Formats: sequence, C-alpha cells, structure tokens
Amino acid sequence: MSTAGGTLARYFGLRFLSNVLLVFLGIFLLVALLDYIELMRRASDLPHVSPVLVAKTSIFRVPQITERIMPFCVLIGAMSCYLGLSRRLELVIARAAGMSAWQFIAPALIVAFLLGSVATTIYNPLSALLQERSKRYEAELFGKGDASVSGIGGTGSAFWLSQTSPDGQSIINAQSTREQGIYLSGVTAFVFDKGGHFRSRVEAREAVLEPGDWVLHDASVFTLSEPPRKQSDYRLKTNLTPEQARESFATPETVPFWELPLYIKIAEHAGLVAAGYRLQFQKLLAQPFLMAAMVLLAAAVSLRFFRFGGVQKMVLSGVAAGFLLYVLSKMTDDLSRAELLNPALAAWLPVLVGGLTGFVALLYQEDG
Repeated sequence: MSTAGGTLARYFGLRFLSNVLLVFLGIFLLVALLDYIELMRRASDLPHVSPVLVAKTSIFRVPQITERIMPFCVLIGAMSCYLGLSRRLELVIARAAGMSAWQFIAPALIVAFLLGSVATTIYNPLSALLQERSKRYEAELFGKGDASVSGIGGTGSAFWLSQTSPDGQSIINAQSTREQGIYLSGVTAFVFDKGGHFRSRVEAREAVLEPGDWVLHDASVFTLSEPPRKQSDYRLKTNLTPEQARESFATPETVPFWELPLYIKIAEHAGLVAAGYRLQFQKLLAQPFLMAAMVLLAAAVSLRFFRFGGVQKMVLSGVAAGFLLYVLSKMTDDLSRAELLNPALAAWLPVLVGGLTGFVALLYQEDG
C-alpha cells in the first residue's frame, strides 16, 4: 500500500506541477505579446526604431510583471489539476486505494512551497536584474533626440522629487529610473533661486547623481529672459545622498531579494522610512506559504466529483476567493506603505486568511 501511495503521490505532484507551469507559460507569453505590441505602438513615431531592441525591452520586463501573478497561476493550475483528476475519476481510484484528500493534496502543497521558494530566491533576483536592463533599453529607445524629451513634465510622469540646495530649491521629474534612483531618464527640473522665484526649466535626456550634483546630459535650458540654449552637461546642485535618492525614486519591487536587508539597513541608518523595503522583504518571505495557501483554496473548491454537478459554481467560487485575497493583499500593502500597519502583519495576513479558509473548508468537507 505504501508503494502504491508513493506512486500516486508522485503522480499527483507531477500533474500539479505540469498544470501550474502550463498556466504560467501561457500567461507569460500573453503578457509578452501584449507588452511588445504596446511598446511598438509607443515607438512607432520614432525614427529608425529597432524591432529587436523593442523585443528585448519587452521580454526583459515581463518576468517582473508575471512574478506578481504567480500565486494565481498556482490557484488556477491547482483547480485545473484537481478538476481534471475528478473528471477522469482518478480521485475516486485514489480514495479506493485508501488515500484521503489530505494525502493527495500533500504533494501539491510540497511542490507549491518549493515553487514559492524558487520564486523568492532565484526568480525574484533574476527578474529585478532583467528589469534594470529593460530600463536601460527603454532609455536608449525613447531617450534619443529632442522629440523624446519634449513634454515630459506632464502629469502622466511617474516620479517627482523636491530638493533644497545652497543655490535654492528645485523640483525634479523623471519618467523612469535606473540603478535604484541614481540614473534618471526623461528629466525635467524646475529651478528656483534662494528667494523662491522661478529661475529656469531644464529638460534633459538623463541625469546622473554625483556627490553634490545632479549631472543632466543633453540638456535644454529655458529661462524667462533668454532664448533656449543647449548644454551637453548641466550641473544642478543637490544635498541628496544616494540613500535618499533610492528612497525617493527606487521602488522596492526592483530590489533583489538578497539585497533587501542591506537596503533596509541603509535606509534606517540614513533616518529614512524603510516600510516599503520591509514590506517587500516580508512578502517574499511569505511567498512559499502563500503558494501553499492557494493550493488549499483550490482544493476546497475542486474536489467535488463531476457526477455531482456544480462544476461552474466551483470554478467561480475559486476565482472569487482568489480575487478577494488579492483585494485583501492590496489593502494591507497600502496600509503598510502609509505606516498604518506593521509590514510583517501586512505581508502575512493574506497568507493566514487564505490558508485558514482553505483548511477549514477542506476539514468540513472531508471530516464533517
């Protein structure tokens, strides 16, 4: 019996793994295709656009996009796996062989936990590295020529920073960042004198933070009293340190898992808020357990025999459970970033809610 049980356990584990990988691969290809089409649309007005460069830019940033939906790939993969096993009466055979529901769920739990561990320790650092390369390619693609710089101070831009220096105040806007805020692309700087009066507006292809200065490359300077002038390098005084720039421009999602403790330590030593980095670190630590919780949720809605009917309701209830868990995760994330909730509690609360919900539902179904 133990040999048969081990064989069935390996079979169920491999079936679950293949379903999850197929779902993930399908979503990955779909996201890559849509992202490539969108990038080609954005780059269609640029002269001499390289389709290869557009493809590299798209492919290198897709891993970070798909990383966020990994738990839902596990949920959908587990539901499809158990529904398929039920449709072919393989679950009936397993029960006839003396296996309980907990025994044929256990392989999927182990595989999901291992997948989450790999996603945290290997996939996350790789996706962060590829995201940085994607930003370089995107800056190369859209940061050439004056046409790409015009109008970058619009409300749709992503990053804003107000700073004070010995020369006065300035407000910096950037479309994108690299190297955790040290390099900015698509830059507009509004410069004021010591009295707070507007002095000039500077638009540049990119800016690099050096000790005491932002160096703006390929800059165009606009003032009220003089015609616009070009400067290859424009130096804007700043009191910002690299740590403060990272806090202002860097997003915790772009920091690899293994470097997050260092970023937390640097931010705290600089007297900055490290809630975003702490939250991301805790979420990555919780990711293997979240994957396992998704298996419990999927099993709770997928183990009903096909001959009993109600398959559509089971699928809808599983999707609804995943959506509600996503909403809860977003709420706790926002509360944590606003420093209204402890980062560890914000990261682990969705895991506990999802896991306990699936566990209690399975306990009720199997053991009454």
